[in-house]
Order: sequence, then structure tokens, then C-alpha cells
Amino acid sequence: MQEVDLDPPGQHEVRVRLAATGLCHSDYHLVTGDLPMPYPVIGGHEGAGVVEEVGAEVTAVEPGDHVVLSFIPACGHCRSCAVGHSNLCDLGANILAGPQLDGTYRFHVGAQGAGQMCLLGTFAEHTVVPDVSVVKIDKSVPLRTAALIGCGVPTGYGAAVNKAKVRPGESVVVWGAGGIGMNAIQGAATSGARVVVAVEPDEAKRKLACEVFGATHVVDPNTVDPVDAVFEATWNRGADVSIATPGVLTEAILAQALRALGKAGRAVLVAVPPAGADHLPIAPFDVVMFERQILGTVYGSCNPFSDIPQLIDLYQSGKLKLDELVTNTYSLDQINDGYEAMLAGRNIRGLVILSDD
Repeated sequence: MQEVDLDPPGQHEVRVRLAATGLCHSDYHLVTGDLPMPYPVIGGHEGAGVVEEVGAEVTAVEPGDHVVLSFIPACGHCRSCAVGHSNLCDLGANILAGPQLDGTYRFHVGAQGAGQMCLLGTFAEHTVVPDVSVVKIDKSVPLRTAALIGCGVPTGYGAAVNKAKVRPGESVVVWGAGGIGMNAIQGAATSGARVVVAVEPDEAKRKLACEVFGATHVVDPNTVDPVDAVFEATWNRGADVSIATPGVLTEAILAQALRALGKAGRAVLVAVPPAGADHLPIAPFDVVMFERQILGTVYGSCNPFSDIPQLIDLYQSGKLKLDELVTNTYSLDQINDGYEAMLAGRNIRGLVILSDD
């Protein structure tokens, strides 16, 4: 940890006092190089807080508002936004560049500008972000809970609901029951899936997947062949939907996720593959003859300005589990402890508490 300088917000920017930030594997990809980004950089892209100051042209929020930060901005004007793919907004091309949208930096380490992960940089007590990256929420929602809705929840839930479009009676397998996978399980269960299989090596996560989040079957991939287990759970038909959410999408896990598909099955790839991965381990013949689909998704194919409020409504009505996702909380100076726990598989979601809001 170190002290850094933070400039005031530009005309279309917002200064936020952060209340909490989630520990997502994507930030660790900055360390491994799977997500290349120039250093120095303020990590963190899943957070919520209170607006402290707004730029002269900002109209959507004002000081005192509670907001969730969206890790992909949504301008509302580009072609992707106009046709309903705001998660692919043209401004998203800037999320790993470092500086803000105008090409300048808000954080400074001495004389050097420091970038912000996904234009946010939530591993800090305060941040300055684009106004198209803040979603106003009701003040009745605890900000510590709301922080989770900035990335992991919509990414996993949306993979099942928005991208796979799970239908009642279908069978779904989710590979990995972490901060994204648990939400894919929830999305499949609330969509009416008849079978929801969670493939997860950690015993505690397998237990929670069944008892809390809606899985009907759990599989330890270290003790049985998970593909065989999926076919057994689905009356030897294979899965209608296979959602890959491990911390790193290795070729081995990807191959299993594709082999587990039944006829006309849909594979949804959520996790980040290792740097340099350049092919899919599936026979094109099988894709054609069995009408299998391979779908990619970022941010759960969501519209943050409509989906984040909707997810909050589901939480407030008891239809979406959020508090149960948090395994451990940390202070900012304990962030490395949180990542050690994540890498060891002990956390569904670690949460860094930054203020008492």
C-alpha cells in the first residue's frame, strides 16, 4: 500500500468514496499477464460507494448518491449500445488501456500517471470514474452487498439468464463454484432448470452450491470424471447448457465443458483463458452434426443500467442470494491475504471493506 495523488473529476466524471470492493480473479490476471495492462495501475473493478463530487456536465448522479460501479462503461450511443449490447460498448476498448477516456490520468504516483483497472481502480479509498460507469441505486441497499453487483453477480447470473437463456426443464452444468460460478448456478436455478450440476473441487463450496445456491448435483472433479457424472445426472443425454467459470479457463477444463454437452447443447465461455490460448478443443464435425453452440460472454451480456437495478430487486425480494457469497472480509492492507485465500480456493468472494457507509 502507498499514498497516491488523485485529481478532481473532469467534466464527465464522478469522484466516489468507496465503501467496499470485491476480490475478483480478473485483477489477478493483471499479475499473471493474462490481461495485459501497463503499470503502474490501481487494481479493482468491482465496487460500490457514495458520490462525493461530480463534473460540470454530469446529470445522472449528484453528491450523496449511492452507486455501483460498472466495469464496462455504457455510453448509450454507439452501435453496440443501440442494438442492445451495451456490455460491448465501444468505450470498453479503453478498460485495459490505463488512462481515463480522455487519455489522461487521475491517479498519480509522484510525477507518473497510474492507470485504473477497467477505468475504475476500486482498490483505493476514493476514485474518479466516468459518469457512464456509475449506476445509481437505492440507499436502502447496503453498499457492502451492492459492491458484488459490479462484476461477479451479473457476469455469472447473466451467463445463464442472458446468454445461455436457460429454459425451464433444461439441464445445466457449471464448471467452478466461485464468485462467478455460484451466480451462474443461481441464474440456472431461478430460470427453472431441472438439473443443475456444480463441478467444484472444494468441499465447502460444493456444500453451499447445493444447500444455498440451487445446485441439484455436485461433482468433485478430483475423484470422478466430471463428464461421466454430467451424463449420469442427465439420463445419459448430456447437458443442455455448459457454463465455464473457473479462475482460469485451461484447455483441459474447456475440453470437459464441451464434451459434457448433449445434442443442441450450448457452451457458454465466461472465464479468461491463459495468455496465448488460440484454439478450441472440439471437433467441428460434432458442432455441425449435433448442432452444438459455443458462446462467449463478457459481463454476463448485461445492460448495467437495467440489470443492476433488477438484480437488486431480486435480492430485496429474497430471490437472489448475495450476502451468502461473501466468505471473508478484509481491510485494504489485508488484500494480499484475500487473494491468497482466493487462489487456494477458500473464498467464494472476498470483500475489502473501505469505509463504514
